[in-house]
Amino acid sequence: MKLISKHVEKNGEGYVKVRPEDDEDMWHLYNLIQEGDKVRAPAIRGVKNVSSTGSVESHRVRTMLTIQVKRTVFSPSSSAGDNGPNTDVTTASLHISGPVVEENQHVKMGAYHTLDIEVHRDLSIMKDNWDSVALERVEESCVPGRGAEVGAIVCGEGTAAFCLLSQHMTVIRQRIEVPIPRKQSSSSAHDKGLEKFYAAVYAGFIRHIPYSNPALRAIVIASPGWVRDAVHDYIMKEATRTGNKAILTARNKFIKVHITSPHVHSLVEVLKSPEIVSQLKETKFAREGMMLDKFFKMLGSDEMRAWYGPDHVALAAEHGAIGTLLISDDLFRSSDPAVRKRYVELVESVKQKNAEVLIFSSMHESGQQLNQLTGIAAILTFPLDVEVVEMEERQAKEEEADRRHEEQSKLE
Repeated sequence: MKLISKHVEKNGEGYVKVRPEDDEDMWHLYNLIQEGDKVRAPAIRGVKNVSSTGSVESHRVRTMLTIQVKRTVFSPSSSAGDNGPNTDVTTASLHISGPVVEENQHVKMGAYHTLDIEVHRDLSIMKDNWDSVALERVEESCVPGRGAEVGAIVCGEGTAAFCLLSQHMTVIRQRIEVPIPRKQSSSSAHDKGLEKFYAAVYAGFIRHIPYSNPALRAIVIASPGWVRDAVHDYIMKEATRTGNKAILTARNKFIKVHITSPHVHSLVEVLKSPEIVSQLKETKFAREGMMLDKFFKMLGSDEMRAWYGPDHVALAAEHGAIGTLLISDDLFRSSDPAVRKRYVELVESVKQKNAEVLIFSSMHESGQQLNQLTGIAAILTFPLDVEVVEMEERQAKEEEADRRHEEQSKLE
């Protein structure tokens, strides 16, 4: 995403003007734009003109509209999982609805409109309060050169999904499915089916994995069984036969990983594998996967250092016990400003105590796993017993109530 301009006052009021450039930018905007914000963007509006004779002419005009946000709808890119096998994805879309709040020659004040946000078209977001989490997301999303860091082919016998993993999203670029006859029925039919499948995988790889991009750190081929080895060998064989020097130059980026099932959710397993951890340890999503895995292991072996749930994590923060906070970006999209403020303050208080904060994207498999666990968890630096802490909290509240009662009695 490109930052065009930005002005935020000390009290948090202000605007940013940005230009989205890809699907991930749409996701960033969905997380940035809250109910009550104002958004100014290009729009196409149907306009009716009444002539002197009473006839009505309708036409569409392109104009700039400013609306106050009432509703946002994000539709991630869809693949063959929705539209049938062997079809490419449709790009992500973002729709923002609300009343028009600035006068316009084509649209009356207060009229409802839905802005269809488009890539490469500037829009401005105006907020009464840009909190630290929102400002950090703007800064992060506008880093030059940001993009996919891992390309992956998740495959089984006759099936493959081509994925790109960036800091905040797992994008499925294409799914393919090629029927392969059983080997027992006819050996030649089975071999032809395999050859057709490998050829389709190679074509999908050429089209969807940016193997020549220096920013791509790794190209993962993951599968149960032997498929990953056969796919890797076929890609290298075809690259050699066709003289594709870019693939042969990127040979050291290829990593073959075993997974338990040929489905995209198995990318969580991929990110935990030692081969990937060593190569991607500096990336945001790999760090998140590692820490979530650490949390689950600790939950089984040392549960007094693994807390989850909003109230328990807040208690751990009050006691200064959090070493790493794991929190989903879902929680910051609450329509209730008080709820968002609560989580923003929690993040800020944890950071002030020099603890690590990881904001998980729910567009990654690890973020979806965290959402199933209330969306918030913490790895503590020292053990705390939940029941003991809650008892201490109750006692403190009771003592405070008794003290206030005594003071009130003296005044009377």
